[in-house]
Amino acid sequence: MTAKIAYDEVEVGTELPAQTFPVTRATLVQYAGASGDFNPIHWNEKFAVEVGLPDVIAHGMFTMAEAVRVVTDWAGDPAAVVEYGVRFTKPVVVPNDGAGALIEVSAKVAAKLDDRQVRVDITATSAGQKVLGMSRAVVRLA
Repeated sequence: MTAKIAYDEVEVGTELPAQTFPVTRATLVQYAGASGDFNPIHWNEKFAVEVGLPDVIAHGMFTMAEAVRVVTDWAGDPAAVVEYGVRFTKPVVVPNDGAGALIEVSAKVAAKLDDRQVRVDITATSAGQKVLGMSRAVVRLA
């Protein structure tokens, strides 16, 4: 599959529409059920603090998935993402206050590659801290 965006219409520096994704404790419980990752650092505040975390944290794969949504929404086809990788730099801390946390994501086209592909660099932050580093996706365009 390919994106609905035309390769010839995209320039290096093109900014994708930024998005903000809310994360609550309920979100983490739902993700744990879907993924099978029931590590208590994702739902048990006492345990998380005992192992040195500031509070319950979001699953890394959940954070990664939310961040790439900016790219898949822009491309119009999730299958257009042919490569995606990140480094986890800081956890998304999710307080039990009803509001939870926000993951703020922006992205831009960093390079035009061969075979109608572009590299998109993604920036994801939460509470003013960068939570993903070297976050990049390769997207095949129309």
